Amino acid sequence: MGAAQNLSRFDRSTMYYGHELQFGTFITPRNDPPQAAVRLAELSEASGYDLVTFQDHPYQPAFHDTQTLLAWVAARTEHIHLSANVANLPLRPPAVLARAAASLDLLSGGRFELGLGAGGFWDAIEAMGGRRLTPGQAVDALSEAIDIIRGIWDQADRSRFEVDGRYYHVRGAKRGPAPAHNIPIWIGAVKPRMLRLTGRKGDGWLPSLAYLKPGDFARGNETIDEAALAAGRDPREIRRIVNVGGRFSAGSGGGFLDGPAAQWVDQLLPYVVDDGVGTFILASDDPGTIQHFAAEVAPALREAVAREVRRSDAATVAAPPTWVARNSVVRAKRRDGIDYDAVPTALAAHAIEPGDAGYTRVRSTYLRGGAPGLVLRPGTPEEVALAVEYAGAHRDVPLGVRSGGHGISGRSTNDGGIVIDVSRLDGMEVLDQSKRLVRIGAGARWKDVAAFLAPHGWALSSGDYGGVGVGGLATAGGIGWLVREHGLTIDHLRAAELVLADGSIVRAYATEHPELFWAVRGAGANVGIVTAFEFEVDEVGDVGFAQLAFDASDTAGFLQAWGDWVVDAPRDLTSFVILGGAAPGQPRVAQVMAVIDSDDPGTVLERLQPLAEVAPLLAQDVRITSYRQVISNSSDDTHGAEGEPLSRSGLIGRITPEFARDAARFLERGGTTFFQLRAVGGAVHDVPADATAFAHRSSEFSVVALGTARLRTDELWRELIDPHLHGAYLSFDTRQDEEQVEAAYPPATLARLRAIKAEVDPENLFRDNTNVRPR
Repeated sequence: MGAAQNLSRFDRSTMYYGHELQFGTFITPRNDPPQAAVRLAELSEASGYDLVTFQDHPYQPAFHDTQTLLAWVAARTEHIHLSANVANLPLRPPAVLARAAASLDLLSGGRFELGLGAGGFWDAIEAMGGRRLTPGQAVDALSEAIDIIRGIWDQADRSRFEVDGRYYHVRGAKRGPAPAHNIPIWIGAVKPRMLRLTGRKGDGWLPSLAYLKPGDFARGNETIDEAALAAGRDPREIRRIVNVGGRFSAGSGGGFLDGPAAQWVDQLLPYVVDDGVGTFILASDDPGTIQHFAAEVAPALREAVAREVRRSDAATVAAPPTWVARNSVVRAKRRDGIDYDAVPTALAAHAIEPGDAGYTRVRSTYLRGGAPGLVLRPGTPEEVALAVEYAGAHRDVPLGVRSGGHGISGRSTNDGGIVIDVSRLDGMEVLDQSKRLVRIGAGARWKDVAAFLAPHGWALSSGDYGGVGVGGLATAGGIGWLVREHGLTIDHLRAAELVLADGSIVRAYATEHPELFWAVRGAGANVGIVTAFEFEVDEVGDVGFAQLAFDASDTAGFLQAWGDWVVDAPRDLTSFVILGGAAPGQPRVAQVMAVIDSDDPGTVLERLQPLAEVAPLLAQDVRITSYRQVISNSSDDTHGAEGEPLSRSGLIGRITPEFARDAARFLERGGTTFFQLRAVGGAVHDVPADATAFAHRSSEFSVVALGTARLRTDELWRELIDPHLHGAYLSFDTRQDEEQVEAAYPPATLARLRAIKAEVDPENLFRDNTNVRPR
């Protein structure tokens, strides 16, 4: 729904803006005793408040520095939000304040809000180096500051950040960090010019009722709303927040907010239903008052508001759209073709769109730069079903499905489409200790899985990089460090819970949905979104892990010898090799990694010795370690790739002299800077070819090359490598055409997949991958 449609629904005949009612506390940041304000903040959280705030007067010797206090309180609390009430802009440069706010938001898990004021107590501010401003100047300075703060937060904007204002200047400041959530900017204001600024640029209005005369609040609302509409904004974007104070007393004859809790409810109710207040902040340092308000006033006021809304048509006239929390600056970056206001409520809180603070952390994958129009992050299978239904209504835009975002193929992001990210589905549990049966969420990462299994003395062969997500690898195959001894990851799968294209949630296993269970093991991306896997894992103790560097000047000879060594070795050995370009005047280096499933140093050395005699050894690191340590080789950094990856892959049998020769030519002609072979044989051969959708069971090695058009990677691959291949492994290839589908699935396998696809996804919703089209 566009902005114009949203604005057409706003009617000033009601002042109810439809915001969920929230409550906070306003605590004096006194520093004697040092922990007094902190204890009150902890009490606020324990009492159920949504927010705790502190005034910001850094020139007061009896007060803590508010920014420092906020950081300390954030560390001492878990879920309550925090804000200055309000930050003193003349003493806090906006670019520095923006980074401090973003840092605190990240550290607190998205719990920081930015209350901002233009300053007061000018003699004290001048004494600390601040500049005295007239009221008009203060408005202009605050306006410039807001632009700078939001510009610093906008890490997605790659342009040079320049602001040449009257009060502030920014000359190429680095943008970022991006906050964890869209930090709202609440403006503390009472004068008309500041109220108009709030309407144009603010996300909230934060006055104190003590400083307002009767009718001032309604007039302030009107001023803000008119300015918002003139700026093309929906006035409902702007939350109305008020500081209130009073006294609980037994009699009801006192003045405003001076009486029992019921009187407080009666006197505050009109401010919600008539004046649109969404947040009340209790100004008190008295623990009893804080607890009494939370226990007696807040729940009763919520109930009273609900009754009043039901009795009127205010909810239908003025209720905000689902995503009204996103201001006009955010909404301006939305992509065409996506109905953002139709996002299900259950998904909206964790959804990310291009203007959101966290967008830079979800837009790209490990190798591919992306610009999706919407990233949905469901947290339950039911929410995945909602996401699938929503995606089904948007068939004109691309659809990506993501677990960890590492996939070399790059298919879990797109440009202008929808991404369903299941990373929040990362739970793990033991289902049956005696059978070593575990349940793993699709959003978990393999290093976390290894850490979960290690205390039991278990492991599951799972790629070679701990940052890979379970969902992608466990539906494609899973060529890992234990593959020759224990097979592919999919060979350990005993059941899968998945969401189909029609939104149904099914559990597929050998005797229930057997065809679907067959397809999930090798072609899962085509038949649904797996939300959880049930694996039978292996007993694995400490292992030998070798990292060796060889002089591979005789590249063909080395590849031939390495391949023979791997195939002829006992199955307890699995090895990968990586080669790249050679530096001028230097030999080509082959980096060999091997895992030997033994904790006996003698056995480990015995397995490695034949390779040590093949070529000069340039470096070595051989150790006895745990599988968990081997797979804990990734950082927790978010992916930030740019551009379009180019990767080619295929499967071969034994390394023949002809393949070794052509692979050497491929490297010598500069076709790639990364050429890898992975062992696939051993236990992989033990599973019949028709037992899973991964049918190339006779393979011995997977071959992968990363490159670019400039390196002629694809051209040289087709000339030199393709003739030797007899299959493809989809996780390592960026091609998505029909030729690649036919390379991945033999004719009988492909025909069976097309029949299953026609049954579970006849409209081909799950299409933006190496797509098996319905028969």
